[in-house]
Amino acid sequence: MIPRQLSLTFSSLLAIFSLLALPDHTSGAENWPGWRGPRGDGSVEDGPLPVSWKVPDNVIWKVEMPGIGHASPIIWEDRIFLVDAIEDTAERVLLCLDRESGKTLWQKTVLEAPFEDIHRLNSRASSTPLTDGERIYVSFLDKTEMFVAAYDFNGEKLWETRPGVFSSKHGYCSSPVLWKDSIIVNGDHDGDAYIVSLNRETGETIWKVDRPNKTRSYCTPIIRHIDGRDQLILSGSKCVASYDPTTGDQHWIIDGPTEQYVASLVYNPEVNLLFLTCGFPAKHLMGIRPDGHGNVTNTHVAWHEQVGAAYVPSPVAVGPYFLVVADNGVASCFVAKTGERLWRERLPGGHSASLLSANGLAYFLSDDGIMSVVKPGPEFNVVAQNELGEETYASPAVYDGKLYLRSVKHLYCIGE
Repeated sequence: MIPRQLSLTFSSLLAIFSLLALPDHTSGAENWPGWRGPRGDGSVEDGPLPVSWKVPDNVIWKVEMPGIGHASPIIWEDRIFLVDAIEDTAERVLLCLDRESGKTLWQKTVLEAPFEDIHRLNSRASSTPLTDGERIYVSFLDKTEMFVAAYDFNGEKLWETRPGVFSSKHGYCSSPVLWKDSIIVNGDHDGDAYIVSLNRETGETIWKVDRPNKTRSYCTPIIRHIDGRDQLILSGSKCVASYDPTTGDQHWIIDGPTEQYVASLVYNPEVNLLFLTCGFPAKHLMGIRPDGHGNVTNTHVAWHEQVGAAYVPSPVAVGPYFLVVADNGVASCFVAKTGERLWRERLPGGHSASLLSANGLAYFLSDDGIMSVVKPGPEFNVVAQNELGEETYASPAVYDGKLYLRSVKHLYCIGE
């Protein structure tokens, strides 16, 4: 029998964890705290999203951005945070907006430094910020160094650090992820590459581990508890690898299958498989078993396909299906467990934004601002196609049944 005092402790802990799971307990809405949302995989679990919408009928508000950025907005309760690069002054800025109205509450200059050379589809503000509900963490390139900083919700800088060098002719993009008392940032680049864990309160380095192959990539890791252990999993630098997010120790690694990566992995617990799409110069799709130790190149690839892979857009797992869109707009739906392709069809325009999954549907946003909503299954079924009317390269964000779409010039809030 559990003593009454200990039982109350367990109850208190359970209440705390329940509040963390639903940070905005006034509405029951799930916060969107970082890259691809609360699970880092584009999944929406707290309610339906608009399927069919029109501009301007369903535009709740629309605000002009001060600069250029491909980073996604993040949302915590009544606030939206996003980053921008101001062309005239070479400033990288952090903005805080009121979620209900879109009004700018404050704007802070995070970094002033010469603009780096970039790929034509990149920007100087491509790393999606991160929040833990107390601080906002941002990541930019400062000349030849990774630059990471933390701000409070009033826009006051708490710390800044430069945890390592970074070199890539395509520019910079490394979105931080949250783990316990730390944030983790991927430093894959054309040099002595690394992954680094930073203390959330101070910015001090907790651990820093070398990455193999010294090759540029831009993947944001995902963190999952699989096979009885916590796993920080990412592709990049000519490999796919899993690390202990607390210590940086490597669990397993798969060599290749290509040189450069951008899209994040996704995980489907129903079939216990990770899904990979990449890359450059060769494109690949893989289902990977995440229960290995050491080098598992020859033992843990469950299925492998090369036709229809994406380089930039990250995919989604929807029930028994895995969906991906190639950069040229050709989408595919697979049986997640086996890799059997059910269909391969063209959607309008090229695609850079990563996918969303909600309502049992997959949401694809093209560079031309066309959002195609597709029902996964054996047949190709486009439920709706919605036109924003502006170019969009940033991945969507979601809060309380509303879509937040960052175009080249504006941020839109779209709802029923």
